[in-house]
Amino acid sequence: MPVLEPNPRALRAGTKRRPAPDRVPDLQSRGAPKHLREELVALLGPDRVLGTISDLVKYASDASPYRFVPQVVVVAADVDDVSAVLSYARGKGREVVFRAAGTSLNGQAQGEDILVDVRRHWAGVEVLDGGARARIRPGTTVVRANAALAPYGRVLGPDPASAIACTIGGVVANNASGMTAGTTRDSYRTVSSLTFVLPSGTVVDTADPAADEELARAEPRLCAGLLALKAEIEADGELTARIRAKYAIKNTNGYRLDAFLDGATPVEILRGLMVGSEGTLGFLSEVVFDTVPLDRMVATALLFFPSLPAAAAAVPRFTEAGALAVELMDGNTLRASVRVSGVPADWAELPGDTTALLVEFRAPDASALAAYEEAAVRVVADLELVAPVASVADTCNVFTRDARTIAGYWKARKAFVAAVGGSRPSGTTLITEDFAVPPARLAEACAELLDLQARHGFDAAVAGHAAHGNLHFLLAFDAADPSDVERYAAFMAEFCKLTVERFDGSLKAEHATGRNIAPFLELEWGPRATELMWRTKELVDPDGVLAPRVVLDRDPQAHLRGLKTIPTVEPVADPCIECGFCEPTCPSVDLTTSPRQRIVLRREMTRQADGAPVETSLLESYGYEAVDTCAGDSTCKLACPVGIDTGALMKSFRHARHSSREERIAALAARDFRTVEASARLAVAAAERVADRFLETATGLLRRAVRPDLVPEWLPEIPGAAARRLPRTHRPAAVAVYYPACVNRIFGGPEGRPGPSLPEAVVALSARAGRPVWIPDDVAGTCCATIWHSKGYERGTEVMANRIVAAAWGWTAGGRLPLVVDASSCTLGIAREVVPYLTDDNRELHAALTVVDSLVWAADELLPRLDVRRRVASAVVHPTCSMRHLGDEDRLTTLAEACAEEVVVPLDAGCCAFAGDRGMLHPELTASATAREAAEVTARPFDAHLSANRMCEIGMDRATGRTYHSALLELERATRP
Repeated sequence: MPVLEPNPRALRAGTKRRPAPDRVPDLQSRGAPKHLREELVALLGPDRVLGTISDLVKYASDASPYRFVPQVVVVAADVDDVSAVLSYARGKGREVVFRAAGTSLNGQAQGEDILVDVRRHWAGVEVLDGGARARIRPGTTVVRANAALAPYGRVLGPDPASAIACTIGGVVANNASGMTAGTTRDSYRTVSSLTFVLPSGTVVDTADPAADEELARAEPRLCAGLLALKAEIEADGELTARIRAKYAIKNTNGYRLDAFLDGATPVEILRGLMVGSEGTLGFLSEVVFDTVPLDRMVATALLFFPSLPAAAAAVPRFTEAGALAVELMDGNTLRASVRVSGVPADWAELPGDTTALLVEFRAPDASALAAYEEAAVRVVADLELVAPVASVADTCNVFTRDARTIAGYWKARKAFVAAVGGSRPSGTTLITEDFAVPPARLAEACAELLDLQARHGFDAAVAGHAAHGNLHFLLAFDAADPSDVERYAAFMAEFCKLTVERFDGSLKAEHATGRNIAPFLELEWGPRATELMWRTKELVDPDGVLAPRVVLDRDPQAHLRGLKTIPTVEPVADPCIECGFCEPTCPSVDLTTSPRQRIVLRREMTRQADGAPVETSLLESYGYEAVDTCAGDSTCKLACPVGIDTGALMKSFRHARHSSREERIAALAARDFRTVEASARLAVAAAERVADRFLETATGLLRRAVRPDLVPEWLPEIPGAAARRLPRTHRPAAVAVYYPACVNRIFGGPEGRPGPSLPEAVVALSARAGRPVWIPDDVAGTCCATIWHSKGYERGTEVMANRIVAAAWGWTAGGRLPLVVDASSCTLGIAREVVPYLTDDNRELHAALTVVDSLVWAADELLPRLDVRRRVASAVVHPTCSMRHLGDEDRLTTLAEACAEEVVVPLDAGCCAFAGDRGMLHPELTASATAREAAEVTARPFDAHLSANRMCEIGMDRATGRTYHSALLELERATRP
């Protein structure tokens, strides 16, 4: 063991804890059963099987209120792996559940035996027929698929609010629809073909002309049974009419019985049945969608009404006027939305009954949109709208085409579940319900729902796709309190009876049956149709291998089984509802853990008694899997609807592991950073004269002896040293102060690239544009403090944060000149991250500063004053995570477009996870984080590879084998006389 390895128990969740009733039992502390793990490893290989207790706990939670701990997790890489697991399960009498994004709200992605991850290796989009169709793998997010289709003016029909995170496999398996899909653009109507694996292992491609012939040869019993069920249903006129009526409104409860009416052959029937089957009939390995037009002309309004029934009553008028989306948000939803960045703070003061409709019209051209707007204005003129708070009076209740305003409205709407869930009382579990009624009866249903929740003591938040009669509501209760569970059970029983008997509605409109509605399936469909669903399941999956109890369950109390407690954890993470929106943006998601999983593991520690075997096992792995391999980039905060910053939590845990001696040494390094900086530059210069292999060996030995998280690994991509002296500048004529970041004072530019250094280029560009800058003489020994902040060294951060702010205030003449910083992470550090560490006096000085990223300086101040004289043919850019936080990614593209004829932003661009020196401490993190982006970049040649942060450029050099450099260097070359 390395001599400075931290004590895992430094991260204990405290000692005064009462063990939770749903804690993982002590017997599971060693993870998967030995024989099960060994047999699957022999079958699939060790890299496909996860079996530690940390692995099992990570996969036990999803966005639902349920929690089931699997026996083992298989990370399937291809169809052969899936078929092998299914064959093994049939032979051993075991059960299999597939999980992709884990964003399902009803426990569909949870299993108690073999859980198969079908996200990690299953991403990919192929655009077909000029965008008219798209072939998509099941682990691809909806957002990623739509990004590939956007250049063709097309989009997928389903548009769930969780599109940023949910994957195509789950969308189709649940027939999730969203804001605009309704019953005409959902997966059932827009899937052209499917490739799926049946429980028997048979692979079916419904687009293959010979598919029925091959299926009949491989599965004669199945084919005969499907045709027999079809004939039986079609012979029953009353049942046929009932099935058609049930799908006149949105309905995802149970199997799609209309597949027997719509499909003429066994393969066609199976194509329909697979949609909405929730992984209980087969595995979807590929989907081909018929896409729909992406109408780019948009007019949207957020309209406020005095009550929920009043808003619901207005919905039919907008749908008649041609609105594509009419979304409803009640008062609880609107008030909870203030947690979402950009939502006006005064929404918190909205009266209790206030309700809003988000109404949107989309058209292919301006004239068509104008016609819609005229119709919408006529509708609004007859409505009694309200403006209870100033922001509503100022900006709402009118239609707008402004893209930024519209995006803000949709951000608030799509954050419904997470925003409301984030504001729930600490320690409570969140239930998300989803039902539909005939749209004409929406107002009546809203009134009944309000009365029902009041009688059961709930104050639910309500939102939904009002145009389609589809509402969602959220309830919070304490799953550890039996009386509260009984209250929830009583509410559910009455709610389901009301929806079915009063409104003939759907108990699940788009979230699929799941574990919480399975017991009520027969209530909605009746015994005849429910029996047909059981027979369908037994026909397709005779051994009951796939996802038992997810769609069909004879236990009337099944929805109360496996409810998860939500123990209170650190305040920054406590609002998390485990929705998974953070996962696609996380650099470590395919290596160790995601932000959601870091919180899930923390909660399980808190469920355990102090010193329990499970807690001990989790703590032993948490250091590397959660703390060390977190890039700390905090892009999870941007993806999280309520801004949970798991990166900040991990930095606090790094601090908790530090000894007082380590903190003192870090603070000393900050105080004497001038010497540290000079020594680092000398070390880099000396390394240029030593072979890379020797340095790799030496640092490798040192890392093993000391600690990998303290000693960086030498990488061949590390550049040479920067020049000892910065360019000479003059203060009197300067219009800005230029602060070269310490990374650009230590490391030089790309090896073999002729021309100026980055500081020289910034000075030359600024002078060339008539906007000269001044570099202070005493920048050496200063830093943005990110070095200490990212590692959790609080005393060192305090030292440097206060030093840089005091110095910057003096350099800029008390804030009269802007401070231009040439590394995006350093801009973010000085502009925002230092603030919590400042003294009161320095916080006042900081407020006077204007900190400008060099990208913004170049794009806004310099480029309009420069003449571009030469351009390369093509450039690919790497936007950094700091640019996303600063909101200036567009400036990188602007500069690249000035320098290149063609500019490509990779669709899979994300955080490179180099994170200062984190990519040198854990190179495997950067390798994992950049894999998909690197595949895009290396798929074709580019003349320039551009970014705006030296360490990120090094990370991308290593990932791609290409040479990245600052966009400002390219701009200097392009505008050089």
